[in-house]
Amino acid sequence: ASFKGEGTFFTVGLGSCGKTNKDSDLVVALSSELMSSGDYCGKKIKVKTDSGHVTATVVDTCPSCPKNNVDFSTGAFKKIGSFAAGRIKISWSFA
Repeated sequence: ASFKGEGTFFTVGLGSCGKTNKDSDLVVALSSELMSSGDYCGKKIKVKTDSGHVTATVVDTCPSCPKNNVDFSTGAFKKIGSFAAGRIKISWSFA
């Protein structure tokens, strides 16, 4: 299945999956709605935008994210969009 939503970025730390990451790691947070419906910790997702693509690991929950939106570490976000944009259109799927 493929999802369409928006991508944003956040400052990474101790995620809801129990691991501590750094901003340079290729990691993401999925919406609370998705995280509560499955065991996604440690799963990889493939993300595509007009500017690029990245594969990142799910390590956290984004309580403010609508269902199909993804919150990226800055390390992952810079591979698919510009920080100036802040919020970008993405399509993604579980790897």
